[in-house]
Amino acid sequence: MSDDEGLDVLVIGGGVTGAGIALDAATRGLRTGIIEAQDWASGTSSRSSKLVHGGLRYLQMLDFSLVHEALTERDLLIKEIAPHLVKPVSFLYPLLKHYERPYVGAGVALYDALATIGSRKGRAMPFHRHVSRKGMAKLFPDLRHDAAVGAVRYWDASVDDARLVLTLVRTAAAYGALAAPRTQVVELTRNGLGKVTGAVVVDLETGAQHTIKADHVIAATGVWTEETESLSGTEGGLRVLASKGIHIVVPRDRIQGDVGLILQTEKSVLFLIPWSRYWIIGTTDTPYDENPVHPVPTGADIDYVIDHANAVLADPLSREDVIGTFAGLRPLLQPGTKDGTSSAKVSREHTVASPAPGLVSIAGGKLTTYRVMAKDAVDFALGARAHKLPSITDQIPLIGAVGLEAVTRQRRALKEKYGWSEQVIDHLLHRYGSALRDLLAAIARQPDLANPLEHAPAYLRAEIAYAATHEQVMHLEDVLEHRTRLVYEVADSGVAAIPEILAIVSPILGWDEARQQKEAASYTASREAKAAAALTATDAEAEAVRAEVPDLVPLHPMGTEEVRTEQS
Repeated sequence: MSDDEGLDVLVIGGGVTGAGIALDAATRGLRTGIIEAQDWASGTSSRSSKLVHGGLRYLQMLDFSLVHEALTERDLLIKEIAPHLVKPVSFLYPLLKHYERPYVGAGVALYDALATIGSRKGRAMPFHRHVSRKGMAKLFPDLRHDAAVGAVRYWDASVDDARLVLTLVRTAAAYGALAAPRTQVVELTRNGLGKVTGAVVVDLETGAQHTIKADHVIAATGVWTEETESLSGTEGGLRVLASKGIHIVVPRDRIQGDVGLILQTEKSVLFLIPWSRYWIIGTTDTPYDENPVHPVPTGADIDYVIDHANAVLADPLSREDVIGTFAGLRPLLQPGTKDGTSSAKVSREHTVASPAPGLVSIAGGKLTTYRVMAKDAVDFALGARAHKLPSITDQIPLIGAVGLEAVTRQRRALKEKYGWSEQVIDHLLHRYGSALRDLLAAIARQPDLANPLEHAPAYLRAEIAYAATHEQVMHLEDVLEHRTRLVYEVADSGVAAIPEILAIVSPILGWDEARQQKEAASYTASREAKAAAALTATDAEAEAVRAEVPDLVPLHPMGTEEVRTEQS
C-alpha cells in the first residue's frame, strides 16, 4: 500500500462496514487498501447478536423505508450474496394477552409484506404463522405455560458475524484489495491546503512505520470514530457514544426448543437464539466509558440476562449453565455533526460525513445493512464520479457462494469417503460453502486433517490449517476467537485444544517453541482475566481486572506528538 503508486481508497477499520467498503471500492475498479489495528472483526463485528434482520422495532417507529431496506439486504444475502453464511431462523413472538394477537399479527404481516416488495427472486422466508398455546408448547417445550397465551412465529436470519467479515475481506482481496490486519493508523497526512492525502501507519507486529498515499481515506472505526477523525487535525466529524451489549452462551440441550424467542424487557430486546450446538441469549444496552478494546461482561450483566430469560423458562438457568459470554460496543450515532463538517444523513441509523477534505467518516448502522453503508460511503467519497462508477456489490457473491449447490450435492460422497456425520458436513458447508474444496485439497495432501480436534471435536484439523494458510491468522487468539468461536463455545474457552492447534499452525506460520509458549500463555491469561471480570459488578471493576493482563500486541498511541498535544 505504501508504494509510489498510492491508493485510490484507503479504508481504516476492519469490521463489517470497513470490509464492505473495501469490497465496494475494489469492485468499482479502484486501487483499494484496508487496515485494521487488531484482527479482522475483533471489535463490535464479532460480538453482535449474529442476526441478519429487518428490525421489528422500527415498525413501531413507523420507519417503513428503513425496515424495507434491511429486509431487502437480508434476502439478498440469503439468496445471492452469501447463502452459505446466512441462514433462516424462526422466532416466537409471545403474546401476553389474547387482545394482542390482532395488532401483533398485523405488524408481522407488514414485516412480511415489506420483505416481499421489490424482491428480485421471490421470498427468501416463509410467511409468519399464528401459534396457539398448545402449538407453542410443541415448538418450545421449555417455555413456561403461563408465560404467554400464544405466539406469532416469524422468520429472520442468523450469521457467524466474524466469518462474514473475514469472507468480505477475502472477497475484496480476490478483486485486488490490499488487506493488512494488526496495522494501526497513527497520523493522517495533509497537504498545504489541509486536504487529507493518506496516512502514516504502524505495523504492530514489527513496529515498522509506513506512509500510504491515498486520494480518499474512509474511516469506519465504530466506537473509535472520533479518535480517528481527530487525526485529521480538525475538530469536525461525527459524534459517537459507546453502548455495551452482552450475550451468554448455553448448551443447546440445556433449553428444549426448536425455535428462537424474542422478548421485550424494560431496557432492551432479549433474544434466545438457537445456534448450532448452543443458544445465544442477549442482549443488554448500557452506557460504556471504559477502554473500548476489550469490553467484557460483568457479573451484573450476566445475572441480568439470566434473570430475564428465567422469567419465561420453565427450567431456570443458573451461572453453572453458562459456558461462554461475550460483550460488544454499539457505536451510537449522536444527532448532528461537529462544526465545519460536510455530511449526508442517509438513514435513521447511519451518517456519512467529511471532517476534512479527503477524509470520509461513516458511523451508526447495523450488520444487516453493511452493504448499503459501504455504498453510501464510497459514493460520498467519489462525489460526482460515483454516477459513472456505480456500486455493483449487489451482484457480487462472496467467496464460497458460487458453486454452493454443486458442492452441497456431494454430501453423500463426503460422508462415505471421510465418515463425517450430517452435522459435520452442515457445519463445513455453512462456514466455507463451495470453498470447502480448498479444505478437501489440503486433506488430500495430509489425510489426518480430516479428523476432528481431540478437545474441540466440532472443528476439523483441516479448518485450523486453513485458517493459517488462507485466513491471515497472525496469533493463536485469532484462531480461537474469530476463525473458530471456541472462545465461548466450550466451557474452557478452547484451552484444552491449544496444544493440538499449535501443532497444526506452527509449522505453517514458522512458530518456534518459544513463540508457541508465548501465544498459549497470552491467550490463557486473557481468558482467566475475563473469568475474573465476570465476578465483578461494574465495568470499571471489570476493566481493572482485565487491564492487569498485557496485550500480546499492544495498540500504538494514536496520533503524532503534535496531534496529541493539540487534542490535549
